[in-house]
Amino acid sequence: MIKRLINSLFLSINLVIPTIAIAVDQFQIEDIRLEGLERIAAGTVFNYLPLKAGDKFDDKTSEQALKSLFKTGFFNDIRFAQDNNILVVYFTERPAISEIVFEGNKEIEKENLVKALKSIGFAEGRVFDRSILEKVELELQRQYFSLGRYAARVKSTVTELSRNRVKVHIDISEGKSAAIKHIQIVGNEAFSDKELLGEFELSPATFWSFFSSSDQYAKQKLSADLETLKSFYLDRGYLNFSIDSTQVSITPDKQDIYITVNITEGKKHRITDIKLVGNLVVPEKELRDRIKIENNSVFSRKQITATVESLAERLGDDGYTFANVNPVPEPISPESTDVVLTFFVDPGKRTYVRRINFAGNAKTRDEVLRREMRQMEGAWASTAKIKRSKERLDRLNFFDEVKVETVPVPDQPDQVDINYSVTERPSGNFMAGIGYSQTQGVLFNASISQDNFLGSGNRVSIGFNTSKVQTLYSFSYYDPYFTVDGISQSFGLYFRKTDAEQANLSSYALDAFGGTLGYGIPLSEHDSIRFGIEPEHLQVKSTTNSAKEIFDYIGKNGDTFNIFKLSTGWAHDTRNRILFPESGVLQSLGGEVAVPMGGDKLKYYKLNGKLAMYYSIVKNYTLMLNADVSYGKAYGKTDFPFFENYVAGGPRSVRGYKENTLGPRDSNDRPYGGTLRTLGNAELFFPMPFAKESQRFRLSTFFDVGNVYATREDFDRSNLRYSTGVAAIWLSPLGMLSFSLAKPLNTKVGDDTQVFQFTIGANFN
Repeated sequence: MIKRLINSLFLSINLVIPTIAIAVDQFQIEDIRLEGLERIAAGTVFNYLPLKAGDKFDDKTSEQALKSLFKTGFFNDIRFAQDNNILVVYFTERPAISEIVFEGNKEIEKENLVKALKSIGFAEGRVFDRSILEKVELELQRQYFSLGRYAARVKSTVTELSRNRVKVHIDISEGKSAAIKHIQIVGNEAFSDKELLGEFELSPATFWSFFSSSDQYAKQKLSADLETLKSFYLDRGYLNFSIDSTQVSITPDKQDIYITVNITEGKKHRITDIKLVGNLVVPEKELRDRIKIENNSVFSRKQITATVESLAERLGDDGYTFANVNPVPEPISPESTDVVLTFFVDPGKRTYVRRINFAGNAKTRDEVLRREMRQMEGAWASTAKIKRSKERLDRLNFFDEVKVETVPVPDQPDQVDINYSVTERPSGNFMAGIGYSQTQGVLFNASISQDNFLGSGNRVSIGFNTSKVQTLYSFSYYDPYFTVDGISQSFGLYFRKTDAEQANLSSYALDAFGGTLGYGIPLSEHDSIRFGIEPEHLQVKSTTNSAKEIFDYIGKNGDTFNIFKLSTGWAHDTRNRILFPESGVLQSLGGEVAVPMGGDKLKYYKLNGKLAMYYSIVKNYTLMLNADVSYGKAYGKTDFPFFENYVAGGPRSVRGYKENTLGPRDSNDRPYGGTLRTLGNAELFFPMPFAKESQRFRLSTFFDVGNVYATREDFDRSNLRYSTGVAAIWLSPLGMLSFSLAKPLNTKVGDDTQVFQFTIGANFN
């Protein structure tokens, strides 16, 4: 208890008057006592208090102490008092924010509001400061103004709670977005308003505005449109183009917006000469081959940017990771529209890779990722090899996303670390499901399968699938690195029962069981060959509905066969990924020959050639051109087995025609297949409108062509079938789901057409 209060000091401090200097008697502080603290720890106060035992207390030190303590923002009031030579400090703490409640916000989600307020120190658990709350209201209103909601209002209510706490209720009235009534461009002569405004994302209200919100003004959208306008002119030769001013006006009722953009086009320029100067550490011819601009072509910033990237990439291939290529366009004279374009090349230092690091692979072993690396540690950093390493990780299909970052090593200007971060996708341990296919009907499947078994990169699968067409029991194992050199090995066993009639084919049944063993040998980064063997036991069964051709074949060759298949093939694959590739080529040639065992008469061979080319048109838009030719023939004095005939039609070949129905027919007028099949298609893939960044959905528009012929001599281009339409593909947990709407273009009598086709829960090949 204070026995004697001498020279009592009372200093009432607030935000308007942060310090009050009052003359006090000086004394030597023997001790400091803190009173009134509730949530703030004494240690925290002493950290900020610039006084300690032994210091002199006077006007100057008291003023400094008050400034330091109020600067923390923790207190509403602070009082100093003297008890003998003890300094007593009385505090009144500011309340803590117990809860922040938002109401009325729809345009901006609560999570984003909470995050934004926390960044300025206004959050639950923090000290409540009314001045910051006022700033919060103004900032939220500014955010809504930037979204074109000029009628937005923000009002806050503070409710006091027990234990020195407050509840903050922020009521938001968003109002309606101001709609763009008119956009005017002033100063354009070379291009019409319609042509220029067609490049804008913003536009006055149209029928489609309800879906695109293009008529709702936002400052960010206008800035993007102005940059698009600038790029439009700079890509068409207008080197001196400028946006002089932009006016945005709003009607008094804050409902309509008028935008005026004032521009100066300048003159159209052409590039008459291209120079390369600087330290050309790469042969000049190789750099000039990378230049995507021709002499006397129209000046284009887009082409110049692409050239800069290409030159920097070539320098990066030789280890100059941080090369700088600076393009400088210079008119020949102030009045001339002819431009000399000079690329100044500064390669910088050649950089070497210190370490390659992986992150995100919680399940997949580091060695699985590291063996895909084409960039080695200790070697110079190659842009091409770093990029190819990323592509190889993408092609594993173990990851939803793969990112790569080149990081300079501190204090080592000639060294970098390469960091790969991956997002693993579930590989699945057990799957049981049900699906449906228009051809196969209801599909039951159960499998234990892992594409990345125990993180080893190997694939193991045990499965059971059944439908009205086929029952299949299978086991397979695939090791992509059976040897350290990248030779792969695969083997498996299967038992398969097939009812061909249910697949729209001739009426017969086929039972088969056998095994497979194969090896793949890489020849180069993009080329490989494979070899395989497949012993198989077959039994063909006729039915009461079987055609004469089937009875004749069984009568001549028997119904049970033991064969030994030998296969080989070559593939050239430069695709950037296996599923939904965006660029690259897949080219393959393959062959299979059946060697009879035990005196069987089954002797035939099959050949296949395929070419698929992928072109990235713009981001997420990919054009695929595909051609596929297959041919089979018996050798010796034997007949080609009808159950090995090729078929076509349906989702996997020529859409719009019923599955497996194209080509020759048997004596019962049912599809019979043939020994020659030709397929081709052009397809443009693009993302789902509401899932543009997803790697699991794709839409497409396509043109298909193809047919099946009994023999090679029967090929006739006039018998090819064509179709066009749209399709959707979804990589679902059940597998690849495909849907298509197709219009057959040249049907003939007897064709079975099917406009809408789909497969659910079935494999997609």
